Amino acid sequence: MTLFDDVVSQEDFATVYAIQALTNPRVLNELGDLSLLSSNEIPFGIDGVNYVTAPFTHINPEGSRFSNGDFGVLYLADTIDTAIKETLYHQDKYFQNLQGLHYDTVDMRCLKVTFSASVVDLFQVKGIYEPEDYSLPRRLGAELKKNAQQGFQYYSVRNQGATCWGLFSPIHVTGAIQTKHFEFIFDGKSMSKVRELLVHQPLHLS
Repeated sequence: MTLFDDVVSQEDFATVYAIQALTNPRVLNELGDLSLLSSNEIPFGIDGVNYVTAPFTHINPEGSRFSNGDFGVLYLADTIDTAIKETLYHQDKYFQNLQGLHYDTVDMRCLKVTFSASVVDLFQVKGIYEPEDYSLPRRLGAELKKNAQQGFQYYSVRNQGATCWGLFSPIHVTGAIQTKHFEFIFDGKSMSKVRELLVHQPLHLS
């Protein structure tokens, strides 16, 4: 839970944020850099608002396939399998660059996301599906954002034939609910195993 989850409107958020800024700076750090996202783009009141807002306030400075790091993108996949293959690749690449690391694990939450947006079809655009070279898709992503496009759809690079989406704002999301929980295991050489963790449901006593 974050401050995003505690309020249901932009006006409430402004009030609570001002109070927290004076009394609890740690909470503000969890929200990320709010200067990167206008408050009217935050979908207050939906399930999982903190999850869908994070890619825009905690931007990876190294960028992603369709961003050079100047702006955030919320990436979505058509299936759990596609989501695992996409995220596993990037986690593996990150951990392999950590010197002297022999073992580690990463907890990954699987979210069922619903959204409503007009997306640009990039399925047949050549040059954006290179495994490592992101130069063309990054230029394309910057152009789409500059032209105020809401998002785009494209083929998954890590799961052939699957579909992925990218959204330039969290405001298009209508809900994000955790469905499963996974653990990625790094054995010192690669992300060698994916293990599903049980999500414990609270007991309702009567």
